[in-house]
Amino acid sequence: MEARPGSNGAMAAALALLLTAVTGCSAQDGPDSLRAGRAWLVAGGTAAFSTGSLIGLNEAWYRGHDRTAFHFFDDGGEWLEVDKLGHANSAYQLGRTGHAAFRWAGFNKGLSTWLGGSVGLIYLSGIEYLDGHSSAWGFSGWDMAANAAGTALFIGQERGWHEQRVLLKWSAHLTDYAPLRPDVLGATVPERLLKDYNGTTVWLSANPHAFGWKGLPPWLNIAAGMGAEGMVNARSNPGSYRQFYLSPDIAFSRIPARSKALRTLLFLLDALKMPAPAMEFQGNGKVVGHWLFF
Repeated sequence: MEARPGSNGAMAAALALLLTAVTGCSAQDGPDSLRAGRAWLVAGGTAAFSTGSLIGLNEAWYRGHDRTAFHFFDDGGEWLEVDKLGHANSAYQLGRTGHAAFRWAGFNKGLSTWLGGSVGLIYLSGIEYLDGHSSAWGFSGWDMAANAAGTALFIGQERGWHEQRVLLKWSAHLTDYAPLRPDVLGATVPERLLKDYNGTTVWLSANPHAFGWKGLPPWLNIAAGMGAEGMVNARSNPGSYRQFYLSPDIAFSRIPARSKALRTLLFLLDALKMPAPAMEFQGNGKVVGHWLFF
């Protein structure tokens, strides 16, 4: 069995964009009294999209594969764990957006953090449940652990610091591997950016100013990323290796902005790693410098 590259990330991104689009939410929006209309919009929109998309996925992804009794699938060694980073990132971004949407609707900080911050974990658990009943895949404990890690990163910071000092971010670029197996790694440009794990990097982007380095601009971050190279299959890729990166970054939502539309845009941009110079430390022992990397 082989995992579906990018599938969970695509649906998570769609749900996050829906929440942002219908609410115009940003991290700075936070009324303390419940607004019924907004609350119904957030709750109803999330429930409708989640239910509808899971039903759609049940038809689209699992059609042609036999339904089975619930079973597990060990995919811990696939794609050099880059897919697991993608799971963590999807859960984190959905939690970040869910929290902002709940605050926009007027829910209190505690409920917004715990329930809004768990939107990704809840949604991705539904996808794993469907996987668990498919003969082509199975319920992955590793995926669930990654989903929980992304959720914990958001909720833990929100509870401890009442802000996100360390952001989880994503970047991607086109590689020469997708044409070798377009059915799995993507045929079109959007598919390749989403499915080709050779071009995917997931970053932890920390804000030194928030940790007490007041001499640095409040929007300047330092990011450490991980990716991999040389993969055309989930397993058994001779010569493949992991890649680790160090690069400057921008915490876009820490840039002052009066316009609500601009704050929302900056909030969305915080899901992406800014293109910047980077040092790459390869698992094969090589060190490579990039003038501009994304």
